[in-house]
Amino acid sequence: MNPSTMAERRATNSMGCVFFFITIMSIPFLLSNGDELASLLTFKASMENDPLDYLSNWNKSTSPCTWNGITCAVTHHVTGINVSGKNISGGLSGSIFGLPYIEVIDLSSNQLSGRIPFDAFSCSSLRHLNLSNNNLTGQIFMNETVRGLETLDLSNNMLAGKIPENIGEFSILKYLDLGGNVLVGKIPISVSNLTGLEYLTLASNQLFGEIPRELDQMKSLKWIYLGYNKFSGKIPKEFGHLPSLNHLDLVYNNLTGQIPSSLGNLTDLQFLFLYQNRLTGPIPKSIFSLRKLISLDLSDNFLSGEIPELIVQLQRLEVLHLFSNNFTGKIPNAISSLRHLQVLQLWSNNLTGEIPHGLGKSNNLTVLDLSTNSLTGKIPGSLCNSGQLFKLILFSNSLQGEIPFNLSQCHSLRRVRLQNNRLSGELPERFTTLPLVYYLELSGNNLSGDIGRNKWSMPFLEMMNLAKNKFSGNLPDLSTSSKLENLDLSVNQFSGNIPSRYGKLRELMQLKLGSNSISGRIPSELSSCKKLVRLDLSRNQLSGPIPPSLGSLPVLGQLDLSENQLSGEIPTNLGTVDSLVQVNVSHNHLYGSLPSTGAFLAINWSAVAGNNLCGNDPASGLPPCKGGKSPFWWSFTTCILGMLGLTAAAACLSFFMQRRNKLLKLKKEENEDGIWELQFFDSKASREITIHDIISSRKEENLISKRKQGVSYKGRASSLKAMQFVVEEINHSSPASENLWTEVSKLGRVRHPNILSILGLCKSKKVALLVNEYAEGKNLSEVLRVLSWERRRRVHIGLAKALRFLHCRCSPSVLIGEVSPENVIVAGEDKARLRLGVPGLFCMEHSWLVSSAYVAPETRENKEMVTDKSDVYGFGLILIEMLTGKSAAAAADEEFGANESIVGWARYCYSDCHLDAWVDPTIIRGKRLSDENQMVQTMNLALRCTADDPTARPSSSDIVKTLDSISRKTNCIFGLQLSSVNY
Repeated sequence: MNPSTMAERRATNSMGCVFFFITIMSIPFLLSNGDELASLLTFKASMENDPLDYLSNWNKSTSPCTWNGITCAVTHHVTGINVSGKNISGGLSGSIFGLPYIEVIDLSSNQLSGRIPFDAFSCSSLRHLNLSNNNLTGQIFMNETVRGLETLDLSNNMLAGKIPENIGEFSILKYLDLGGNVLVGKIPISVSNLTGLEYLTLASNQLFGEIPRELDQMKSLKWIYLGYNKFSGKIPKEFGHLPSLNHLDLVYNNLTGQIPSSLGNLTDLQFLFLYQNRLTGPIPKSIFSLRKLISLDLSDNFLSGEIPELIVQLQRLEVLHLFSNNFTGKIPNAISSLRHLQVLQLWSNNLTGEIPHGLGKSNNLTVLDLSTNSLTGKIPGSLCNSGQLFKLILFSNSLQGEIPFNLSQCHSLRRVRLQNNRLSGELPERFTTLPLVYYLELSGNNLSGDIGRNKWSMPFLEMMNLAKNKFSGNLPDLSTSSKLENLDLSVNQFSGNIPSRYGKLRELMQLKLGSNSISGRIPSELSSCKKLVRLDLSRNQLSGPIPPSLGSLPVLGQLDLSENQLSGEIPTNLGTVDSLVQVNVSHNHLYGSLPSTGAFLAINWSAVAGNNLCGNDPASGLPPCKGGKSPFWWSFTTCILGMLGLTAAAACLSFFMQRRNKLLKLKKEENEDGIWELQFFDSKASREITIHDIISSRKEENLISKRKQGVSYKGRASSLKAMQFVVEEINHSSPASENLWTEVSKLGRVRHPNILSILGLCKSKKVALLVNEYAEGKNLSEVLRVLSWERRRRVHIGLAKALRFLHCRCSPSVLIGEVSPENVIVAGEDKARLRLGVPGLFCMEHSWLVSSAYVAPETRENKEMVTDKSDVYGFGLILIEMLTGKSAAAAADEEFGANESIVGWARYCYSDCHLDAWVDPTIIRGKRLSDENQMVQTMNLALRCTADDPTARPSSSDIVKTLDSISRKTNCIFGLQLSSVNY
C-alpha cells in the first residue's frame, strides 16, 4: 500500500473518531435542549405584547442559540438572555429561571408586570439578574439556593414590603440595586454580611430608621446610595472605615447632627452628596483633605460657620453646592485657584464681603450662582475667562459699579440675573448682541443710558426684565428677538412711541411698559401678538383712541391703560373674549358708555374713574346712561320665543326622564339598617352586584384607604363572575346632599379609558355608598418616585386626556375640585385612571378643600368657585411633583424654605437653578438631550398651569396639545427654560 493511500485511510479513521466523539458528547445536549426550548417558548407565550417583534424568531424550527437575545455556551446550552429595552409586556414567567445553565438574565427596561416568581432565585448557575425599569409588584422573596449571584438589579419597579432578612446569605454579591421601589422598613443588619459588595443602592424607597453602623464591615464598598428615603438619626461615623468608598449619597432624608469628621478618612472619595437633610454645625476640616473629591453637595441643610481657605486642597473639585444653608463670612479667595471648578452655587446663605477678584481667571466656570446673600463690591471682569460660562446669577445682593465690559464678550452666556443690586452706569457695548442669551434680568438697579440706540440682536431671547432702572430714550428695537415671551421695561424714563415692530413678537405673552414717559398712539399692530396675556401701558402719556383690534386678542387676561391721555369711546368689542378679567382704563379722557361685556359687567369704580363714562351697573359708581325702553314688539317677541323655548325644554326633559328611568332602574331593599336605595349606571354591574354585596363589603379586612373624601373598601360580587368593585362611603346627612342623585347620575354617564367609572350609588338616610370601578394598581402618590421619566410622561399624558374629556367632551362639563395624586390610580402599562368625586357635595360640606395643597388658591377663598381652571391647577402641581420628586403636601417651611410652597420653589428653581438642581435624580440619571428638553418644557407648562391668575392657566385641551407638541419636538435648544407668563 502506497504512503498516500495509507495517509488517506488514517485521515478517514480520524474523522470518524472525531464524529463519533462529537456525537457521544452531544447526547446530553440533545436530551436537555428540548427542556430549554420549552422553557423559552413558555416565556415567550407569557408576553402579551412585543411591539418590535423582537421575539419573532423564537420558534421550534430553529436552535435557540440563533434566537434574538440568546447567548449559548460551546455546548449549545443557553447561558444568557438579554431582552432589555424592547418594550415587551406581560407577566414574568418563571420558566426561564429553571434553565440549568443560565448565567445572565437581563429583562430590564420593558413593561413586565406582576410578581417576581418565587423560583427566580432557585437557579444555582445564575450570576447576573437585571429586572430593572419594569412594572413588577409584590414582595421580594429570596431563595438561598442562589449563592453564586453577583449582580442583582430590581430597581425602578413597584416592589413593596421589606428587604428580605436573608439577603446577607448572597455572600458573593457585588452589585445590589433595589432603588426606585416602595420598599418599607429598616435596612436589615444582615446586609453587612455582603463583604464583597461594591455597589449598594436602596434609594427612592420608603425605608426608615437609622442607617446601620454595621455597614462598615463591607470593606469593598465603592458606592453607597441611600437617598430619597426617610432615614433619621446621625450619619454613622463608621462610614469612615470604608477605604474603597468613592461615592456616598444620602440625600433627601431626615438625617440630623453634624457631618462626621471621620469622612475625611475616605481618601478615595470622589462624590459626596448630603443635600436636603437637617444637618447642622460647620463643615469638618477633614473634608478638605479629600483630594480626589470631584463633586461636593451639602446644600439645603442647616450648616453654619465659614467656608475655610482650606478648600484650596480640593484641586480636583468640579462642582461645589453649598446653597440654602447658614454659612457666614467671606467667599474664600482660595476658590479662585480651583482649576477644574465648573459649577459654584452658594446662593441663599449669609455671605458677606466681595466676590473674589480672581474668580474665573483659573477656573473653568460654567455656572455661577451667588444670589440672595449680602455681597458687596464690584462684579469681577474675569468670570467668563473660561469662555464656557452660561449661567450668571448674582441677584439680591448689594453689588455696585458697572457691568463689566468683559461680559459683553462672553458669547457662551445664556442666563443672566443681576437684579436687585446697586449696579450703575450704562450697558456695555455689544452686551445687547450676546447670541445665546434667552433670559436677561437687570431690574431693580440704577442702570442708565439710551439703550434705544444700541443694536439689539438676541435671537434666542425669551425673557427680558429691565424694570426699575433709569434707562431713557426710545424703546429698544427687539424685532430680531422673535422668541420673546416676556418683556418688562416698566418704571424707567423711556420716551417716544411704542414701536409698531413689537407686533412682530408673535410669542409675546406679557408686555409691561408702565411708568415711563411714552407718548403717541397705541399701535394696532399689537393685536398680532395673539398669545398676549398681560398688557400694561399705564402711567404714560399715550393719546388717541383705544384700538378696537385689542378686543380680538384671544387670551388677553389683564389690560391696564390707566393714567394716560387716551380719548374716545371704549371699543364695544373689548371684553367679548372670556379671558379678559381685569381692565383698568381710569384717569384718561374716555367718554360714552361702558361695554356690557366680559370684565366690564362688574367692574370696580376705581378702574374706570377719572373719565367721562356712564354705565347702567350701579356697582361701577358711574352715572346711568340715557336710553329708551325696548319697543313693545321686541318684548312681545321675546316672550313668545321664551314660551316656545320652555315648551320645547319641557318636552325634551320629559323624554329624557322616561328614557333614563328605563335604562337606570331604582332598586330598594330593607334590612336592619333601614331602607336602602340602589341606582346603577352600568348594565353589567346591575346584573352582577347586589345591595347586600355593597353593604357587606364594609369590613376592616376590605379597607383600601381612609381619605379625606371618605373611606374606601374593596368589594366582590357574590355572582359566579365575582365582579370586583370599590365602595366609597360618604356621609350625606347635611342639606347639601339633596342634589346627590343628580350629581352622581351625571358622573355615572362618564366613560373614558383614563377615568374610573362610577357604577352606581347605594344610599340610606344616613350613609351614601359610591360604587366605583375597580382597577388593579396603586395611587400615584405611592409609585411616583419609582417611575422612570418615560413612564411618568405616559401617566401625566393620560391624566391630561381624562381632564380634557371631562371639561370639553361632557355636557355639562364635569369638575373634580381636587386633582391630586391620591385621586389617580396607576394601572398596568402606566395607564392613569382618574377617580371621580362629587364636587358639588364636597365643596359645600368639607372644609378640607380649604387646606388641601392641590386645591387652587381661588377655590380656597370661595369653596363654591370650582372651575375647570381649578382642576388645571391641581394637574400642574402633579406635573411639578413628577418632575421634582417633591410632594406638594409637604410642610412648606421644612421642604421649600422661604418660597412657602412647591409652586414658589419650582418657579425660583426653574428660573435660577440648573436643571440638575430641580429635577428628580431618579429620572435624570442616564437622560438624553431630548429628555432634558422635554423636562424643561413640561416644567414650563406646569408653571403656567399653577399661575395665580386662573385666566392665565391653559385649558385642558391646550394642555393635551402642548404635551403632544413636546413629544414631537426633537431639535429644541437645551436651556430655554423660562415661561414668560407673569406668575
